[in-house]
Amino acid sequence: MTATDTHRAIEAVWRIESARIIAGLARLVRDIGLAEELAQDALVAALEQWPGSGVPDNPGAWLTVTARRRAVDRIRREERLAAKLRLLGHELETGPPQQPRPEQAALADAVEDDLLRLVFTACHPVLSTEARAALTLRLLGGLSTDEIARAFLTSEATVAQRIVRAKRTLARADVPFEVPQGDELAPRLASVLEVVYLVFNEGYAATAGDDWMRPALCEEAMRLGRVLAGLMPGEPEVHGLVALLEIQASRTAARTGPGGAPVLLLDQDRTRWDRLLVHRGLAALARAEALDDRLGTPPGPYVLQAAIAACHARAATAGDTDWIRIAALYAALAERHPSPVVELNRAVALGMAFGPATGLDLVDRIAAEPALRSYHLLPGVRGDLLARLGRHEEAAAEFARAAGLTRNSRERGVLLARAADSTRAADTARVADPAAGGGRDGGTRRGESGEPGPVR
Repeated sequence: MTATDTHRAIEAVWRIESARIIAGLARLVRDIGLAEELAQDALVAALEQWPGSGVPDNPGAWLTVTARRRAVDRIRREERLAAKLRLLGHELETGPPQQPRPEQAALADAVEDDLLRLVFTACHPVLSTEARAALTLRLLGGLSTDEIARAFLTSEATVAQRIVRAKRTLARADVPFEVPQGDELAPRLASVLEVVYLVFNEGYAATAGDDWMRPALCEEAMRLGRVLAGLMPGEPEVHGLVALLEIQASRTAARTGPGGAPVLLLDQDRTRWDRLLVHRGLAALARAEALDDRLGTPPGPYVLQAAIAACHARAATAGDTDWIRIAALYAALAERHPSPVVELNRAVALGMAFGPATGLDLVDRIAAEPALRSYHLLPGVRGDLLARLGRHEEAAAEFARAAGLTRNSRERGVLLARAADSTRAADTARVADPAAGGGRDGGTRRGESGEPGPVR
């Protein structure tokens, strides 16, 4: 094996094993920053030794033992050797770190608990949303600072600063390395799920830049979601989130056309949807709904959003979509998890189920919401409804306003094209009937609508 092959192997092993190694160390040293530092020391040791000695038969165990040895050394230097060595075991200090030993098998039993503790610590509400996302991708995804910066289109220095500050904040707040219990679990779990969904959404519909999607972020979010479902199999909302991500990700191949141009939901070739991901998503939704039934709990926000996504997945064509059920599900979501964005999505569904005038009425009622004032999808949705009502001049103005608010160049192109289409339709209507102004012939061009989360 060449040095290049060895480095590739180390990179692959690190991506797979780093979260488990850091989680185990964090349980022992009670400091996320120190745990990552010790794990990085083990990685450096592998980079130095493996090109000469070869990749061990069990590279994950080698890294784990090496990192734990570093922890022993650190504990000794800090004069807490006696207390900590009882936890680590004398055997960790002797012998080459090649193969797993009996005590490692025992430690492996606690790996899942350690990972769950790491998830809840990295996503602690004491951190900002951006910090939680960066720290989670770093500790649980094994992504480098550069990879996270490129994913979120920000500077490496900014991401590094977020991660450093996050670790300091956790240490300063003395956040316990534990899984919350009782009444604390629900809000803390919501924080964890929010981070995973934020990562997915940034990949599914990029906020800024030149790409409509960043599939690598979607894949990382789905991986985190599946890990979480394995760690917390009795939580309906965890399975609901996994279902939502799997079903939405199933459309990836159909969401872009030649040259990367966006293809909106109602215009997508559904034969290109990934039926395996749809099947997995529907199965996860069934598990979530069965758990809710067993527990006697109403469906939570992610289960409801997954049910909405399932309506699209089950429709063979756009015309087969059950918009009345989608509108009802959005009404339930608005009651359970009220927000202006949910109401905007509900307006889209109402417009599809009962006509654009019904949807426009709700849009106009929520237009003054502070959270929507600079939200480009508000004028985008309003423009679509106006176009369907034949009010083309007004629609053109709304699409142009939406284009000015979005920071994604691909989306801006779609909105400007729709503004131009509406302007042409208005001109055509004026020629056909000068007294009619913009005309009311019921435009038929459709935007992507009815999606859970941001209307994309």
